[in-house]
Amino acid sequence: MLKDNHGRRINYLRLAVTDRCNLRCNYCMPAEGIAFSKQEHLLSLQDMQFISRSLIEMGIDKIRLTGGEPFVRKEVPLLLDFLAEQKGLKHLSITTNATLIGPYIDRFKDWGLDEVNISLDAIDAESFKRITRRDQFDLVMENIHKLIDAGIHVKINCVVLTGQNQDQLVPMVNYMKELPVVVRFLEEMPFNGGSRDLSPGHWNYKKILEHLQEHLGTLEEEVVPLTATSREFKIEGYRCTLGVIPAYSRTFCANCNRLRITAKGEVITCLYGKGQLQLRDVLRRPNGEEEFASLMQNVLLRRAKDGFEAEKEHQEKVFGSSMTSLGG
Repeated sequence: MLKDNHGRRINYLRLAVTDRCNLRCNYCMPAEGIAFSKQEHLLSLQDMQFISRSLIEMGIDKIRLTGGEPFVRKEVPLLLDFLAEQKGLKHLSITTNATLIGPYIDRFKDWGLDEVNISLDAIDAESFKRITRRDQFDLVMENIHKLIDAGIHVKINCVVLTGQNQDQLVPMVNYMKELPVVVRFLEEMPFNGGSRDLSPGHWNYKKILEHLQEHLGTLEEEVVPLTATSREFKIEGYRCTLGVIPAYSRTFCANCNRLRITAKGEVITCLYGKGQLQLRDVLRRPNGEEEFASLMQNVLLRRAKDGFEAEKEHQEKVFGSSMTSLGG
């Protein structure tokens, strides 16, 4: 079993398979993109298989594939084939923008994908295009409905962008009213090259909740696991449920059970902290695979207590990277 220096069990891996994305969401990266990693600088398929299998043996029982956009990488179906065979893995999920998943939806159940998180920051085509800088709204909605029809549990993740999409929150919930989905609203995090400074007036989770209650009525809070990042709510008469994630306020750090590995192999024990270990380089060493377990244990014994402590690891601003390079 993996534990950190604060006694927290670590059983959840977020594994980024690429830093590339086919959208250009304005809160994530510049319109021209970022300096994407060259293929030789990424973890190989064999690296990701070794890391996943080894961490499962060490107590990881939940894996989420992230990016960038995971399905930009052509090897992702092969990785999913591999993960589907790992007996110690209890939960397998993926975060995607849903633009490229169409050809694979009929394989999701075979892969054992428990849920799919869809990044969707607007519920009308014009707003979607403005935020993502791409005209893909109809395709995304079509694939969301295909996932639901296929019996896949869908979570919609909407980043609340101050001054950009607050008018989308209530319409999005109402659109999903009769659908068996979870609509989750996330506080914005300024991981976009440091160009955005979030003022105290930005839409934090309290303001998001107030807005939803004002327009939708009473929100009945549900009990969630201690390790959950979101507060979840039911609305009378709605089949969908709501979630609000205090991603910038960081109210959930005390029970964090997550570990991140970027597409380049950097181990990140907190989204707000610095990388702690470069696994790509470790696995290129003659005895790298033998060293893997002890190195991972040592990393977790240096883990920050929470996101605010982790942020102090940076000499400069923590928000100097694009979210697509950190793994979502």
